[in-house]
Amino acid sequence: MKNIFVLVVLVFVLFGCSSEDSSSRFSKEDSSDLRIRLSNASKFNFQNITVNTTTGNVNFENVDSGQKTKYKGFSFAYSYAFVELQIDGKTYTLQPIDYVGETPLEKGNYTYEITANDSQNQYGKLNLKLIKD
Repeated sequence: MKNIFVLVVLVFVLFGCSSEDSSSRFSKEDSSDLRIRLSNASKFNFQNITVNTTTGNVNFENVDSGQKTKYKGFSFAYSYAFVELQIDGKTYTLQPIDYVGETPLEKGNYTYEITANDSQNQYGKLNLKLIKD
């Protein structure tokens, strides 16, 4: 199982990276047709949040329990994404297996609502729900 996970991560890193500057792949916040924000629906405060939607990393500001971030523009995203963040200095990761069969999000405003349970498992603590705003 661990070998499969390492293989999936390796494939994700190899095909998810390019020499293109990531800032050119995302539209400006105010002019993007696809905008996503994060909602912290947990009892924990989130720090150092990174979202990767297959076209590059997007860093979000810290978001306290019950709060939402500002929208950020995306050129491409799915209904779920890779998310990495810290809670009390410990890193937690939401790692999709793949996006096979997924349909890209249409233009509009969306919220990735993130919840966190009491687990200390790096890959088992976070959950993500897409909300069309």
